[in-house]
Amino acid sequence: MEQLLFAVVLFEVVVIVALSFKTPIRKLLIMSLDRAKRGRGPVVIQTVSVTVIVLFVASVYNMMAIQKRWIEDGAVNPTDEVIMAKHLLESTLMGGFLFLGLMIDRLHHYMRELRIRRKTMEVIKKEGALLEGVKARGLDEIKNLKEEIMSLRKRQEQLNSELEARSKEIRTQKTSAVALQKQSEGFLIEFNRLLEENQGLRDQLHTVDSKLSRSSSKKNT
Repeated sequence: MEQLLFAVVLFEVVVIVALSFKTPIRKLLIMSLDRAKRGRGPVVIQTVSVTVIVLFVASVYNMMAIQKRWIEDGAVNPTDEVIMAKHLLESTLMGGFLFLGLMIDRLHHYMRELRIRRKTMEVIKKEGALLEGVKARGLDEIKNLKEEIMSLRKRQEQLNSELEARSKEIRTQKTSAVALQKQSEGFLIEFNRLLEENQGLRDQLHTVDSKLSRSSSKKNT
């Protein structure tokens, strides 16, 4: 039994050393421990641990009983010494087995948590990089929109100035049209007056012609 416990303890020490350094063996050990904690593995481990604890308690109890007998007898029996040494060795090996097993379990747990945290950090970093890219693209879009707004404002100001110039031109043309209309009305009135004067002159000429024709006819008679 001592040889089996010694081999198990030595194996646990090797496992702890392998888990302490980043090597391909550590990945295999972590995968093996992950599989061992699935299915019926935890039940088997608990059963073995309880059995070793019971044996450890029994060995300690036997050592206490031997020591008590030594105190009562006042003499040391060579057989009891051998049994005492055997129980002491077994207790030491079983205690080391339990302690190293606990260390392996905690190391595996912390490594798994560390691996999960690293994966989470990688995901967060990727999301952060994506957000930075989106933010940069958003800033570029905002900059482009601002430039477009500035160009549109300049175009609006240009159109407003053109519209104002056209409005002034239209008002000037309207003023000129009104002046021309008034001038044409004056010309029309003057033209009508001249027509009336012409008609009057024609009537006077016709009257004079009529008088001249009458006077010439009288002279002829």
